[in-house]
Amino acid sequence: MSLRTPLGKARGLGAAKEGASSHWMAERLPAIALVPLMLWFVFVAIIGNLDASYADMVDFMRSPWNATLMLLTVFCAFYHGMLGLIVIIEDYVHHHTVKHILVFGLKMYTALGSVLAAVSILKLTFGG
Repeated sequence: MSLRTPLGKARGLGAAKEGASSHWMAERLPAIALVPLMLWFVFVAIIGNLDASYADMVDFMRSPWNATLMLLTVFCAFYHGMLGLIVIIEDYVHHHTVKHILVFGLKMYTALGSVLAAVSILKLTFGG
């Protein structure tokens, strides 16, 4: 006979067993960061430079403020997208090996894409 309540017995017996709150927080933090970053990206970086030439964009990106915000936007967007797609893969792919291969491939794509974007932004910022 146990003195534990039914809720106490049920804790930790969900699908994730543990760690779900940290994953939930990891998904929400870049989402919150993306709100002001996307507003800046749309209204300042895109709409503000609609008729800009390449030289104008290089001048825009040479500002440390703009380059930093662009890098943060790229990294947050890639990370947030990766986390969302991992959840989809874990929910809908039931074969264990295929699931791990897809998650690994997604992480490699995210790393490669974010590094390529960062190199492009830094080339514009420093090299023109």
